[in-house]
Amino acid sequence: MVTRPKAYRSVAIAFLLSAVVLCTATATNEPAPRFNAVTTSGEKFNNASIKGKIVLLEFWTTWCKYCVAEADYVDKLDKEYRDKGLIVLAINVGEPKKLVKKYLEQHPRSCRIVLMEDTNLAAMYEATVYPIYVVIDKDGNIADEQRGAGGEEALRALLAQAGIGGKADTVYE
Repeated sequence: MVTRPKAYRSVAIAFLLSAVVLCTATATNEPAPRFNAVTTSGEKFNNASIKGKIVLLEFWTTWCKYCVAEADYVDKLDKEYRDKGLIVLAINVGEPKKLVKKYLEQHPRSCRIVLMEDTNLAAMYEATVYPIYVVIDKDGNIADEQRGAGGEEALRALLAQAGIGGKADTVYE
């Protein structure tokens, strides 16, 4: 039996986990899966209602320190581009409504919040690590995806893939 150094096993495990994440990532330039979502304020969204708009989906949890750290960036982008055609849906994954409501009282958000019970999006995008960001372009196709935190510039680059922000700072309608 050949034994490998511990470092070798660690590298091999990291490589395999990376491959799994890459294999489960959503394909870009493919039509976004059919979905329905209802925000905590009662707004309803689906594939037809977002046509012609750019959508940023943020999958988050209250216990995720990276989600908490990036919430201000997401809210800032929502405020900056909402009037230019951006729809931000922050989907809380797997937590009870009461817990999320209490959390939002202590950590208010300006973007639209969707609870997992009010949408089928978390399952479609295999939301198991957080945060996850998915951008849907004006044609209803997945423009890009980011799994994990990356900061404000990474979010801006993600939106630029769909035609909003960047140097031109315009939305193509």
